[in-house]
Amino acid sequence: MFEFHADRRRYFDIQVDNCAKYVLPFIEEKFTIKPGMRILEIGCGEAGVLKPFIAKGCTAVGVEFDLIRIDWAKEYLKEEFESGKISFIGKDIYLVDAEKELGGKFDLIILKDVIEHIHNQPKLIKEMQRFLLPKGCIFFGFPPWQMPFGGHQQLCKNKWLGKLPYYHLLPLSIYRWLLTRKNENVDELLEIRETRISIEKFERIAKETGYNIINKTHYLFNPIYEYKFNVKARKQLPVLRNIPWVRNFFTTCVYYLIQPKID
Repeated sequence: MFEFHADRRRYFDIQVDNCAKYVLPFIEEKFTIKPGMRILEIGCGEAGVLKPFIAKGCTAVGVEFDLIRIDWAKEYLKEEFESGKISFIGKDIYLVDAEKELGGKFDLIILKDVIEHIHNQPKLIKEMQRFLLPKGCIFFGFPPWQMPFGGHQQLCKNKWLGKLPYYHLLPLSIYRWLLTRKNENVDELLEIRETRISIEKFERIAKETGYNIINKTHYLFNPIYEYKFNVKARKQLPVLRNIPWVRNFFTTCVYYLIQPKID
């Protein structure tokens, strides 16, 4: 585990800065954020991603099933929470009653480092159209499964397993044996394997569930590596970006902005 994952305040501050420098500008290349817009983040954690949107005059709702992280979010965003600029729902997104609990529809929905953890991804992506205002958009940021650390090795307690690339691509029986032998959280890591997603899978789901992809960026070096490794973000080389399947192994992060198709 990287040190900042254990320091929740630092992790919050990193998410705020990362969103302001990379996520928000990417979205605004195609979709202008205006005061008064409603923003929903699914899997919001401590809600650092939402703070730059609130600073632009938006109101926000964060959905997060890990209740302690909502407690931290309320502490770090105390002023925004008490003034009603942000609210939280402590549930699995599949258990949220959209009509009764979300307070209306949204201009923008955000899933950052979340979709790779979601079961039945086509179901959620399709149903999110019910949460969107006309011409609303959904942002996704995620690591392709085949990338060097797509198995979320940073969750491992063993220092070598936490830093060893690509071994999550081993056959299932060998991967399970290795995790068990090193006394890792086998269930959590195998669940990530089960819900894994690639560039091709995401694009196929988006199109099959009725969306247009209106913006995308593939990164050779994930913007978050600036904080993990002091390595500046770098977009994927065109020669690799355009090779299906192979690109997943060398792309550490992708950003997508999708919008429902207009009949």
